[in-house]
Amino acid sequence: MKIYRRLMAYARPYGKFVVPFFVFTLIGVFFNVFQFALIIPLLNFLFDPINTADAARFASAPEFQLSPAYFKDTFYHFIYQFKTTNPIHALYFLAGMIVVSVVLTNLFRFLAQRCLLNARTLLVKRLREALFEKINSLHLGYFTKEHKGDLLSRLNGDVYAIESVAGSSIEVVFKEPYLLIGYFVALFAISVKLTLFTLVIIPISAVGIAAVTKKLKKEAQDVQSSMGRMLTLMDETLLGMRIIRSFNATGFVLKRFSQENDFYRQASLEGFKRRELAPAFSEASGVFVVACILVYGGSLVLSSQSNLQASSFIAFIAIFSQVIRPAKAIVVALTNIQQGQAAGERIIELLDKPIEIQDKPTAQELKSFRRDIVFDDVSFQYGDKPVLKNINFRIAKGQKIALVGPSGVGKSTIADLIPRFYEVTRGSVKIDGVDVRDYTMESLRQQMSFVTQEIILFHDTIFNNIALGRPDASLDEVIEAAKIANAHTFIMDTEDGYNTVIGDRGLRLSGGQRQRLSIARAVFKKPSILILDEATSALDIESEKSVQEALNNLMEGRTTLVIAHRLSTIKEADEILIMEGGKIIERGNHYELINSQDSVYKRLNMMQELVQ
Repeated sequence: MKIYRRLMAYARPYGKFVVPFFVFTLIGVFFNVFQFALIIPLLNFLFDPINTADAARFASAPEFQLSPAYFKDTFYHFIYQFKTTNPIHALYFLAGMIVVSVVLTNLFRFLAQRCLLNARTLLVKRLREALFEKINSLHLGYFTKEHKGDLLSRLNGDVYAIESVAGSSIEVVFKEPYLLIGYFVALFAISVKLTLFTLVIIPISAVGIAAVTKKLKKEAQDVQSSMGRMLTLMDETLLGMRIIRSFNATGFVLKRFSQENDFYRQASLEGFKRRELAPAFSEASGVFVVACILVYGGSLVLSSQSNLQASSFIAFIAIFSQVIRPAKAIVVALTNIQQGQAAGERIIELLDKPIEIQDKPTAQELKSFRRDIVFDDVSFQYGDKPVLKNINFRIAKGQKIALVGPSGVGKSTIADLIPRFYEVTRGSVKIDGVDVRDYTMESLRQQMSFVTQEIILFHDTIFNNIALGRPDASLDEVIEAAKIANAHTFIMDTEDGYNTVIGDRGLRLSGGQRQRLSIARAVFKKPSILILDEATSALDIESEKSVQEALNNLMEGRTTLVIAHRLSTIKEADEILIMEGGKIIERGNHYELINSQDSVYKRLNMMQELVQ
């Protein structure tokens, strides 16, 4: 229950939900019990003759006293008056009282459920927001290890499971126990001996129910994990449809999905069987207990060994039959709680992930970039794997620095250390002489724009993709950025211009068009620092030419770090850094490096010219 207490904190303040729920529930319980208690006077006064003792007792109204006996005697006094004057009126009165009790029971049950629904929806809203905020706060390395489908499963399926369990838990705590208490108070009032007999039999069924629900938690964990894997597979399939078909891998993908889907089915089936078996077992046990009561209580009435009357015994049976419903509800809630505990643990695990990169309490704002970016003896490693070793270089304001080297030597990692997507392991990255860790991340990243090989666009309009993060942007500002990025002409050729929806990840556009939109987005931000990560490597020659022209427009007057795949694009760089094994092994401008006798850059340049 510790997990649920933690999660239920997201529905605070409880008072505005729990207090009215509790009040409405108690009133509903009273009328629920009262409607069955009316069976006794209905049977006694209508179908049994009134004995002398009762006539003397109920002929006159009782004196007021604050006790249950006073209200009972007053009620019976009204019935007696009806009975002696016109019996049919007594029948109308009791029938009307039963109808009113049923209506009020359901009215207050509805009001209580509405309060519960408010609590559930607020819990889900805040829980999803907390998870989404946490995901957006985690460092980028986390997402290289986790399945996207698993995260989606936690945001959706696990939260939905908690919503269901939360409703059940509140009912278990604030409704069903009081309903049971109300029923048992009425049962004890009718016959203490018979009620104690039921309390001896009921625990027998509880043992079986506990055995049934014991394994629900593990099966629920299997179901949630399987759903995460299936969502990942669906996402990969939708994104890689062209590759899958071109390699005739459709059958392979279908088989993988079928196997995972079959595992999900089997795990769900086991959970369903146990979850449905518990309430069924509970109901069967309840019927068994009722049968035992019929035998034992009936023998008491028939043998005249107690003062239990037939009418009271019938009322006892009627009330006890209602005990089965809240008892069954509690059993169902307990099985759901077992199932939901697995979902709760997965949610808590994500919420408790440490945020490794965050602002210092004393962090300052980077209001403007004035001087330089300095890598001072920087080393970095992923876990135990070293990536960068003793990196030292400086980018002065307005300079263009290029990083060259084979894949996996740490070029992109260097770019990611500047905006603090990752934290250095040793050394420091400084902007204007201040360690980037001493700036607020928002102000630091506000000075930068990124254009990467992986083009990230959103299923939205061209306008909103360019003006990302700026809902107050004007059309003139967006058009100006698009013109600098050589994107305005093709945008105007689309069906709705800047209001054209470009599809998931911009799939309705060509590669060159998507890249120019990402450049326009970078231009729109008006950054002081520009980071280009192999921005043209995935383009054909014709698209590269138009994109490179857009990049040249973007780089003009800006401090730029370029990660280059095609060396022809960095000839004008102020300094080129050649990397190998996580280290800088050469540096210089194009002409210095190309004229060096044993230059690695010269060898790479010659190899690319031969390939072209």
